[in-house]
Amino acid sequence: MLAPADSSLATTDDLLVAFADFLNIDVGAGDASADTLKTYRIQVQQFLFWCDRHNHNPTTIASRQIKQYRAWLVQDQKLKPATVALKLSVVRRFYQAAVEHGLLTANPALGIKAPRERRDPADRITYLEKPEVEQLMANIPDEMDVKNLRDKVLLALMAIEGPRTVELHRANIADLVRQGRNWGIRVEGKRSIRIVPLTTELAQLLQDYLDARREAGEKLASDRPLFIAVGNRAGGKRLSRRGIRLIVDRHLNQAQLKHQDGRTISAHSLRHTAGTLALRAGAELRQVQDLLGHADPRTTCIYAHVADRWENNPALQVGIDLSSSPQQSD
Repeated sequence: MLAPADSSLATTDDLLVAFADFLNIDVGAGDASADTLKTYRIQVQQFLFWCDRHNHNPTTIASRQIKQYRAWLVQDQKLKPATVALKLSVVRRFYQAAVEHGLLTANPALGIKAPRERRDPADRITYLEKPEVEQLMANIPDEMDVKNLRDKVLLALMAIEGPRTVELHRANIADLVRQGRNWGIRVEGKRSIRIVPLTTELAQLLQDYLDARREAGEKLASDRPLFIAVGNRAGGKRLSRRGIRLIVDRHLNQAQLKHQDGRTISAHSLRHTAGTLALRAGAELRQVQDLLGHADPRTTCIYAHVADRWENNPALQVGIDLSSSPQQSD
């Protein structure tokens, strides 16, 4: 059993060592992605930088100072509640690791919550209508070269099947899955691995893209990335998440779909598009949840709410005619 901790004997480096052990053993049950681990480290470094600027010793800090950090995130950094919640969660885990290693007796960040989200969750959902998806795809040139075929597959996958950019970024040739005549892509999500089933048309488009890479002289080994950068500098390398977002933005701008009154479309909007249009077309909630890889069905329900809000607005049942002129009294 650990002896009672004495924070006066612990150092910030001791806390960091404990946190490194936590990252290695506990996050993602010991199998966290490199992106997740990087996020944790960045958040802790930001907190320690704030402590240094405000002359707070991280080993003796109290709950009141953690609340001051929260106020700085909200008032000075103007961060949204969800972002503040992430940062506080990492700080809480940073100190929990110190407690578990016997460096501290209590977690000063325990119970300190982020401000409540005051926005309608559905307000964050931006998506394209079906004709707009068709408009976006029609905007891509028909030339059967690697670049145009890659862009077609990427945009079609994101708008119809809804994978995350990070999932497409990580995918390799080896992640292509064939079951009978059906094709799919094995993707690694936030907490799980799933297979995204491809429509016949999407599978053919993906095959055309891979054929174009072969014809360009590339040997498609199993460990090669599924989506590659095209160009003189980074040609053939794995397409980055930022690269995927830039491709989507370029085609959205060219199709004049990026910015419109009351709406801005992003790469993540294509994921919202897949969920919203699938539910609107009659797909079951569970099916869409599996397709998008949502751990919580309540996340998928937001798409159902968006699709339903205008089409089944109860006010439509009232039947008040606003076009008629008022009756003139004698």
